[in-house]
Amino acid sequence: MDKHETDSVAPHSRRRALLLGGLGAMASSALAPFSSIARTTDTELPFENGRRRLVAYPEKRPLIVLTSRPPQLETPFEVFNEGLITPNDAFFVRYHLSGIPTSVDGDRHQINVSGNACGRPFSITMTELRRLFRPSEIIAVNQCSGNSRGHFSPRVTGGQLSNGAMGNARWVGVPLRELLGRAEIKDSARQIVFNGLDTAPFGDGDFVKSLDIHHAMDGEVMLAYQMNGSDLPMLNGYPVKLVVPGNYGTYWIKHVSDIEIVDSTYEGFWMKPAYRIPDNDCACVAPGKTPQSTRPIGRFVVRSFITSLRDGARITAGRTINVRGIAFDGGKGIRDVAYSVDGGRTWREAILGKELSRYSFREFNFGFTPSRGDHDVRVRATTRAGETQPYEATWQPAGYMRNVVESVRVTAA
Repeated sequence: MDKHETDSVAPHSRRRALLLGGLGAMASSALAPFSSIARTTDTELPFENGRRRLVAYPEKRPLIVLTSRPPQLETPFEVFNEGLITPNDAFFVRYHLSGIPTSVDGDRHQINVSGNACGRPFSITMTELRRLFRPSEIIAVNQCSGNSRGHFSPRVTGGQLSNGAMGNARWVGVPLRELLGRAEIKDSARQIVFNGLDTAPFGDGDFVKSLDIHHAMDGEVMLAYQMNGSDLPMLNGYPVKLVVPGNYGTYWIKHVSDIEIVDSTYEGFWMKPAYRIPDNDCACVAPGKTPQSTRPIGRFVVRSFITSLRDGARITAGRTINVRGIAFDGGKGIRDVAYSVDGGRTWREAILGKELSRYSFREFNFGFTPSRGDHDVRVRATTRAGETQPYEATWQPAGYMRNVVESVRVTAA
């Protein structure tokens, strides 16, 4: 391909790579200096053993640390009341492997396209990707499969996250379909397999994911190089990230380096046995039971959260307050949000805000004039396909896909 670089792209990218070069010098095998360079405080998440540190990693404000090797950083929930778009410096971070890149050349980084169902293997640099393809944009939520796992009862194994392993961003990049249009895909193609620069410390268990060919080529799956108008933060996948709108974050491969077009179903560890859900309508089983069969996790279930009221807050009796929140799902779009101020006995319809995209957080609000005493405030979202949130939490051994109607208990005085 033509190696010519336009002045409008290359200088900016080179500066970005140089600024991030300091990460390599800062990082030790345990990434401990990331924590030591910033002031730390503690926070208490609302479940057993929920005390966490708040640490400012490079390019990030203080976030909730679940683990530092690999980095797992949760967004403090109050951020979601700041606006529908989650700022880059507050966006959650989830790595599975401790061998993460600390310096990447934003121009020369290369994506390799190959596979036994690829008729024309090729490689492309980031400079070429930006220059040769018209940019596309989508606003979409990225949510960790285990978001809210810490709230499961009975408790399940895995990272005990609260509700902050999610974020909504404006992604700019190249639709995967356009890039793979150059690959002369064979009729035998069945799946697309994706790998990134993160590595396992002992050479096995590399984090590799796959999508069915028709999904991967739907025109919405994207190789994104911008997030909210800026380059991706290093810890969110710089310089290029796979964006899979409506699907859980396990598929959103960071630092994409290799794409394979294959004629079979990929069954590496992170597709099977990892990231599987019970293969039934509710994707659930009774607590303590093992699913009879499983399938790969896929699209979000519908969720809603109140963001302007904190559980346990004290508010003023007789004074009307405007309660705000967010709702989202896997792409059907939010039809309505109902609210209750009496623990779910009666429900009314909240006011929906503008739909930025069917994959975005959607704002809602309603007025509430509390009488003296305790109040149990709840919201329940429904999609345009009629899917809604359960009143009782479902359970599964992996702790994925929690979407129960949440309660926010407040006292008016």
